[in-house]
Amino acid sequence: MQENKLFKTNLLISIILIIGFILTAILSYQANYQASLVNIEQVSSLTAEGIYYQLTTMFTKPVNISLTMAHDSLLIDHLLNEPEHMEDEDYIRTTKTYLDNYKQKYNFDSVFLVSTLSGRYYNFNGLDRVLERGNPENVWYYELLDSGLEYSLNVDNDEVMGADNKITVFVNCKITEPDGSVVGVVGVGIRMDYMKELLTGYEERYGINASLINEDGVIEISTTYTGYEKVDWFETYDQEGIRDQVLGWKKGDRNLELWSVSQNPEGEKSYVVSRYIPELTWDLVVEQDTSRLIEDIHNQMYRTGLILAIVILTVVVVITNVIRNFDKQITKLTEERQAIFKKATEQLYDSIYELNLSKNCYVGKPTEEYFASMGAGGLPFDQGLRVIAEKQIKEEYREGYVAMFSPDNVIREYEAGNNHLSYDFMMSMDGGDYHWMRVETYIFFSEEDQSIHMFAYRKNIDEEKKKEFQAATDEMTGLFTKKMTERLIDRRLMEYPGARYAFMIFDIDRFKDVNDHYGHAFGDFCICSFTQIIKEHFREEDIVGRIGGDEFAVFIPVSDLSCVEAKAAELSRHLNTVICKGGVTCKISASIGIAISPRDGINFESLYHKADVALYQTKQRGKNNFTIYDPEETTALFGRRDM
Repeated sequence: MQENKLFKTNLLISIILIIGFILTAILSYQANYQASLVNIEQVSSLTAEGIYYQLTTMFTKPVNISLTMAHDSLLIDHLLNEPEHMEDEDYIRTTKTYLDNYKQKYNFDSVFLVSTLSGRYYNFNGLDRVLERGNPENVWYYELLDSGLEYSLNVDNDEVMGADNKITVFVNCKITEPDGSVVGVVGVGIRMDYMKELLTGYEERYGINASLINEDGVIEISTTYTGYEKVDWFETYDQEGIRDQVLGWKKGDRNLELWSVSQNPEGEKSYVVSRYIPELTWDLVVEQDTSRLIEDIHNQMYRTGLILAIVILTVVVVITNVIRNFDKQITKLTEERQAIFKKATEQLYDSIYELNLSKNCYVGKPTEEYFASMGAGGLPFDQGLRVIAEKQIKEEYREGYVAMFSPDNVIREYEAGNNHLSYDFMMSMDGGDYHWMRVETYIFFSEEDQSIHMFAYRKNIDEEKKKEFQAATDEMTGLFTKKMTERLIDRRLMEYPGARYAFMIFDIDRFKDVNDHYGHAFGDFCICSFTQIIKEHFREEDIVGRIGGDEFAVFIPVSDLSCVEAKAAELSRHLNTVICKGGVTCKISASIGIAISPRDGINFESLYHKADVALYQTKQRGKNNFTIYDPEETTALFGRRDM
């Protein structure tokens, strides 16, 4: 009787355990599957961001150097003189030396120049060949000439002697005269090996597939293919269903992120992150499928079933231990999932915090301890955010930081379909030594508490910013390059709409004569001296850049036109000076053209056009003076006038 009761009791307990284990396994499967999908989304997104920032840093220098060569007035004059020196070995030698100097100075794999007048292709070894239409190897050249682009990139084998036909990424820039006619193409080449190593590192570390594709969907760069092979990414990875979405996404400031089901019989589900890179006119595509995830979960289920069988066999004598062991297994699975995510993110970021935006509070002990250490313990998140900003963040970045990550703004962005936000700023731990940091966030809806949550990842980017600054500054003068000057001015105009600014263009009068009479070394000295005078008249926060060989631009806030006129007159007076070096004395001056924002435009392009018109009128009227563009008159203002 007692044994019968024991049998019934054991049977009942076993049935309860079996039912409990089955239900728990089903719930665990669903929870782990959903959590793993979130993990795939986060890792894929963060990986795409990491690759994007490294690629843009990698290509900024070759693009800027190619553009600098393309705007070199000496090179333009050299090309225009080519018809008179077709058989002149000195002409070829001079061209070779010019290209080789750039190759050696910046450590490029290739530097080349093509003349549209003769079709001659020069490189750092001298005259290589003559390009002709109809030759498939020359398609890149004629496509660029026929397009409206200032520059383009293409992947091809390097045919230069000694290059062993290695696959190379070429940056090709048009060389144009002031009237817009194209006189040549100049550019540099970078071996594919460097970019493949970058993508390989990410693929091996995070189990993703990363590719750079062009506007037709052809893979330009990946660990497996290059643009030289003309492989279509969408066909290769069975993703034809998202071709239009990916190729149509041209927002360079954010990712396109979506789940996609492949068109093969297995119907594998993949998470795809796409980022358009304007500087390359290519798309970065990061793809991670769920096949490994499903396999891992199935293996986990098999292991759970084995554990269940062992538990049932020993339940009579060790029921308490079985339950405790089950609890440990569930805890272990959760910790493993969290550890995988933590390891993947901590490799990229310094600190990770979680916030509940719907309830305006902190989530988790590490987050609570951090805010408490900053004197914001117990406060709502939005108030704690402001406390952090006041204590650690440099003043000019505080309002932007608070506005970006305030609960209202983050929820508004999430509801608009954006689940990632990023902000770069300068911060200090002691109030004195500031360094660059980046906060990136991942926003998601938590089924657990039916609230909108945000993960905030903080990363030190001081070295990245230093490299970015170096790539964005002109090596000779230390001023911003034309591309960076344009970006900074457009950003300033967007951040402070309606504010009044003066945009000035400076041009050294008769600078070509200086180079011709005294040599390029003295000409470079004149440019540096000219730069120093400009620097002395502007503040650190003003935007000052070198936008051409002897052309400079300045963007400053102003109160009224009389202030602009006074500043321009002062600059014109100081730039009218004498340069002395090594027994050579030369008098230089500057012509200045000025446009006013928002009156004359609200972006760099429109302001540059108006200031260039004013600069032209200054030169027409004798140089060594300034002109303020006036939209209400047929001619701009020259020199002083009644305001």
